[in-house]
Amino acid sequence: MPVNDDATTLTDPSTGTDAPSDSMPDDLDASEALPINELFCSLQGEGTLVGTPSVFVRTSGCNLRCWFCDSYHTSWEPTGAWLSVDDVVERVAEFDADHVVLTGGEPLVHEASVDLLDRLSSKGYHTTVETNGTVYRDAAIDLASVSPKLASSTPTLENAPEGVDAGAWEQRHEARRIDYDALVGLVEAYETQLKFVVTGPDDMPEIETLVEEVRDRASAPVPNDRVLLMPEGVTREQVDETRNTVADLALEHGYRYTPRLHVDLWNDAPGT
Repeated sequence: MPVNDDATTLTDPSTGTDAPSDSMPDDLDASEALPINELFCSLQGEGTLVGTPSVFVRTSGCNLRCWFCDSYHTSWEPTGAWLSVDDVVERVAEFDADHVVLTGGEPLVHEASVDLLDRLSSKGYHTTVETNGTVYRDAAIDLASVSPKLASSTPTLENAPEGVDAGAWEQRHEARRIDYDALVGLVEAYETQLKFVVTGPDDMPEIETLVEEVRDRASAPVPNDRVLLMPEGVTREQVDETRNTVADLALEHGYRYTPRLHVDLWNDAPGT
């Protein structure tokens, strides 16, 4: 659920702003506060830690605009409330979970994410960061869950959410969606999983090329069991349409399949 009942739109999505600054309290600055869209406890629904009770800290604001984004109110229409890092840490402590997932939007566009991760680590939490892999930061990250965005994620006038300015974002998204320097930095610095949202078999050549490129550039290994394929879809019905196809692709290419457990359990309900 939203962190409070007064969540407001933080940016005009047509401006291209990466890190929303609207409505930041006068007594805070970008180094000590985060725009928080949701803060809740649930089961990790994706990746190698699927099923693990976790506190999710979802920031608002993103440097990309995937047409199928499952957190529309952090990207296309960013909403939330600015909280100090102290406040976020206090709210995390209200839940009985040892894992914290910092997600978004793109949480690493925010400078204060580093302070938050370091604070959580000092208190004994396992930290996962869910990132699109275009931003590298030096922080206390136990698992970098990196989801590089494929060409099939690029918004167009035909597939973008209704009422948004897809034309303003199509070229910007396409130009930004892969940053090999950031990808390699994450792979070399942290335990990493590469998690791809798969829309169908046509995505596989790009996935294989990207994985091999990261392997060639990085000094750290990228084993097949750290390459995860996940069906695209934000509702049970949508995931049902691609689940078996993606599972078959994982078997064929020797990669790992990951479900979207939260979608299976709670459909597209917020706070899950």
